Amino acid sequence: MSDTVVAEPIEARRPRRGYRRILMGVSALITVLVALVALGWPVYVRPQVDPLRPADAIVVLGGTPYERFDVGLDLARRGYARQLLISRSTGADDHTMDKYCNGHFDFQVSCFVPDPWTTQGEAQEIGRRAKKFGWRHIIVVTFTPHVSRARYIVEKCFSGEVTMVASPSPSGLAFWAWMYVRQSGGYLKAFTERGC
Repeated sequence: MSDTVVAEPIEARRPRRGYRRILMGVSALITVLVALVALGWPVYVRPQVDPLRPADAIVVLGGTPYERFDVGLDLARRGYARQLLISRSTGADDHTMDKYCNGHFDFQVSCFVPDPWTTQGEAQEIGRRAKKFGWRHIIVVTFTPHVSRARYIVEKCFSGEVTMVASPSPSGLAFWAWMYVRQSGGYLKAFTERGC
């Protein structure tokens, strides 16, 4: 009996190479995802918010959840500004907004439907009101993943000081994954738009 070693057929070696390629692809994908999460963390999850001090107006950017409007009301009640401007971006027919826009307060509240129906439309309205009322410092309230992008867009239309405040945000992997995609797309759009 001979001790001849039989070579492994080429077909038997192919799955190992394919398996290595799959592992390399998965590893590269995980590396890219970790890099994206790390890059987005200070922009979407832990954006720069500013210390509060009195301002000419408080502006609450629209959208849901509605808690952001409660934050704006609370800041006005605490005396941070005598004017509260609320974006009614959920539409004029959203009756949940009536308690904010039609309520009786010790400070002035005004609501508007942005045109265009975007953060840029809200920023343009802020710019118009700032010129009309002489605002030099505003407090802007929006939800956490939108803070950085909202600051960028508002500062294109308002040359004064902007104090950003983050309202509570939902949590969960699906929410944050969607926010990374949505806010990144919004940033790309904002970067390509000229002027206010």
